Amino acid sequence: MSKTATKDAAEAKDAKDAKDAKAPRAPEEKGPPPRLRLHYEQQVRAALAKQFGLGNAHEVPKITKIVLNVGFGEGGKQNKALDVIVAELAAITGQKPNVTRAKKAIANFNLRAGMAVGAAVTLRGARMYEFLDRFITIAVPRIRDFRGLPTKSFDGRGNYTFGIKEQMIFPEIDYDKVERIHGMDITIVTDAGRDDLAMALLREMGMPFRGEQPVLVA
Repeated sequence: MSKTATKDAAEAKDAKDAKDAKAPRAPEEKGPPPRLRLHYEQQVRAALAKQFGLGNAHEVPKITKIVLNVGFGEGGKQNKALDVIVAELAAITGQKPNVTRAKKAIANFNLRAGMAVGAAVTLRGARMYEFLDRFITIAVPRIRDFRGLPTKSFDGRGNYTFGIKEQMIFPEIDYDKVERIHGMDITIVTDAGRDDLAMALLREMGMPFRGEQPVLVA
């Protein structure tokens, strides 16, 4: 191709890009804000500020993300079962999970580097609040012999991790189609920096801790 033809093609591309940039874009679909986010903004922040004497609004903690993780040691041998776990996590969270892989080989466990060992999802923003709301109001009451979530599962930096034994507590899972029962770990990450503040935050958000009457979210 000659230099003149190349120049003409580049100018045509630049003109097209400029035209596309000026073209009106379809507005993004925005639904109503999640109920739990409104509860945090209207009730929880003021309650925590008063309880802990936080004069600066930036000192009031918030939830930054929620991570769901399912470990599956046979992932490299049973790809179909791992695909089912990924599909279930996607249904529960409304977001495509990432397949987690082994970082190094462990001969005693027949584990090779790069082998699939589970799936994980990280939720932020509206999906995070919507998941937590569904978990508290719908999934928790379906837990067998539930007596409250443990209060000693904080990590010292304001993050809370607990385990679920069965994925069937989530209404998105079709019980008749479940081939394998598996649990999962759920980690709620906050920017509190300390456990007492993080626990107060989660308590005000409606988390049903063991031995306590949970806060009702209107």
